[in-house]
Amino acid sequence: MTVRTTHTPAPPRPSVRGLGVGSGTALCAGAVLGPGVLALPALAADAAGPASVLAWLVLLVTSVPVALSFAALGARFPDGGGVATFVHRAAGPRAAAAVGWWFYGAVPIGVVAAALIGGQYVAGALGLGPVAAAAIGAVVIAASFAANCVGLHLSGRVQLLLVALLAAVLAGAALAAAPHMTSAHFTPFMPHGWGSVGSAAGVLFFAFAGWEAASHLSGEFANPARDLPRVTAYTLAAVSVLYLALAVTTIGALGPAAAGTDTPLTDLLAQSAGTAARPIAAAAALFLTFGAVNTYLAGASRLGAALGRDGAAPRWLARGAAPGEVPRRSLTVLAGACAAVGTAARLAGGDLDGLMRATSTCLASVTLAGLLSALALLPRRTWLWYAGIASSLITAGVLAFSGLLLLIPVVLAGLSWGFTTLTGRGRARRAQTLQDRKGDGGAAACAAALRDVSGAGDGRGAA
Repeated sequence: MTVRTTHTPAPPRPSVRGLGVGSGTALCAGAVLGPGVLALPALAADAAGPASVLAWLVLLVTSVPVALSFAALGARFPDGGGVATFVHRAAGPRAAAAVGWWFYGAVPIGVVAAALIGGQYVAGALGLGPVAAAAIGAVVIAASFAANCVGLHLSGRVQLLLVALLAAVLAGAALAAAPHMTSAHFTPFMPHGWGSVGSAAGVLFFAFAGWEAASHLSGEFANPARDLPRVTAYTLAAVSVLYLALAVTTIGALGPAAAGTDTPLTDLLAQSAGTAARPIAAAAALFLTFGAVNTYLAGASRLGAALGRDGAAPRWLARGAAPGEVPRRSLTVLAGACAAVGTAARLAGGDLDGLMRATSTCLASVTLAGLLSALALLPRRTWLWYAGIASSLITAGVLAFSGLLLLIPVVLAGLSWGFTTLTGRGRARRAQTLQDRKGDGGAAACAAALRDVSGAGDGRGAA
């Protein structure tokens, strides 16, 4: 999972002029790959058994028009705002504000999920139980908040190093398990029926959010129209190979045991490395989850400050929105939200599946909003436009399997709409009062205030 913002594009990336195809591909792949994939193969296998491979395949096919549509929009409208820029152009400021709220609401859930994944790997290596895993996850979150509060962020090179580490772990796990695969583990292929494939796709969407990364990077390329399609194609190829290899080997090598493990990559590596795989996987998972949580919080804290600054959230959050400042107020809100989510998860039994499904629901909502915007902004009746329709339908279908979790984006959108409506009316009243006091001489000030009303909640510094 990678966080996106309505004004500042998700996790901080290196400021590079004339971004090349190689570095652009690395950054894009890093936006899609995340620590969630350390646990998702087991969660998907639990939902659908061997048929979970179909869910991986469907989402990969769906990702092609998603990635290409966002790349095309990024080439047409180079801007750091990404999906929010497209939504603003297609549907206006209130819809763009809702996208920002979806991102901001997804972060605390995703952060707790990511930290718990790291906790499970470390606890498994030490022979400890779920309570220890939750405690280790809490330490990871606390350390990440402390680092962000003092303005300590991971450099672009460190982020790329972590992406390379994750790719190496995934490839190593698949290669280690490949010789131990057996066809018997693929029967019965669909033990829980067709509906289970949709259920598996619902949790797997966590691993497929981030294709809009190319649109956020569009302004960094010297020639976006030429380079973005190539970067997107290379990223799709790399991610497809890694994900499919992991999905197939998890089922083929582990069989029914894949559904009952919290640390599937450890079990895959153990096929060849034995018990030595546990500390290796645990160390890798701990570094990856800390890096991801630190990055999520860095991007999300700036998102909250940007929303406050641009009128899409309370102005109180705006402090720290300027470059170089630390958005401590936004971090405080995120800390409270993470504590609430973590407490609720513990009371519910520490359900990682539920946390990842909730995050996926918010991120799928953002992806669907971006796809619908692409249908409005891209040339119609082209193959990409028709493919976008198909992907929109599939994404909507994945959302349908979210069930009651759909209330999360619905409530967040309602809160966003209510806030921008109330603040917009307040601005309108102040503008009218100003006009009444100053008569015709206040017309210019009134017009400026009304412009603020029309732009309230757009969350777009550059949209």
